Amino acid sequence: MTLAGEPVADTAAPLARRNPVAKLGAALLFSLPLMATLDPLTPALALAVELALLPFFGVHVRVLARRAWPLTLAAAGILVTMVLFAAERTGPLLVALGPFAVTTGVVTVALGLILRVFAVALPGIIVFATTDPTDLADALVQNAKAPARFAIGALAAFRLIPLLAQEWQMLSLARRARGIDGGRNPLAHLRIFGSTAFALLVGALRRGVRLATAMDARGFDSGTPRTHARRQHFGRADTALLAGAALLSAAALTTSILTGFFTPILG
Repeated sequence: MTLAGEPVADTAAPLARRNPVAKLGAALLFSLPLMATLDPLTPALALAVELALLPFFGVHVRVLARRAWPLTLAAAGILVTMVLFAAERTGPLLVALGPFAVTTGVVTVALGLILRVFAVALPGIIVFATTDPTDLADALVQNAKAPARFAIGALAAFRLIPLLAQEWQMLSLARRARGIDGGRNPLAHLRIFGSTAFALLVGALRRGVRLATAMDARGFDSGTPRTHARRQHFGRADTALLAGAALLSAAALTTSILTGFFTPILG
């Protein structure tokens, strides 16, 4: 799931033009209430709303699919875990896989969890697909009153994320050039994966230390009030976006309660 990089949406779309803090806040307001229930109806309604709003954010379905494909791996993991380790297997029996009984209750809970993963993750993917990282950092400082040190440090880290994929490829090619290859042995591939990941972590830490030293040398932590080249304005349309996200999330929960599907996580 790619979150880093420049925005890939139509910047002229009405919701893509909104303040980055407003879009981020709307994503949180819309996603967090979905964690209160285990039923599949609430996240299904949320997903329908998110997909219906894609044109207003200027995000194409293919872009969303390209950035969200790892969620399918999470969905498959949830399904397998529920089939193998579900504590309660209520409802009629659908399939018997040896000692594992797949019932309607297991399928319902698994479906609710899978839909919730997509419904919670997609708003964040849409926000980052429509937001320039520099604009987001400026808006966090100007509108959300976040500490400049935190915002600028997060921006620097955000900008370095694409380098991790490039460095992983370089490490893999370098090891292959030295004759380090797992061949057809899965354990050897696993061992090489672990050592490559450790080398990537060490390289990332060293780069982070160098970057932090360079930023301190340039006065990023001097405590002097900073100016901003890009002014981020928070207007009525941004407030309306936050209110709309809260109302839509409340409407999904209300519909679930009224139809009898609501299954609270606690209680």
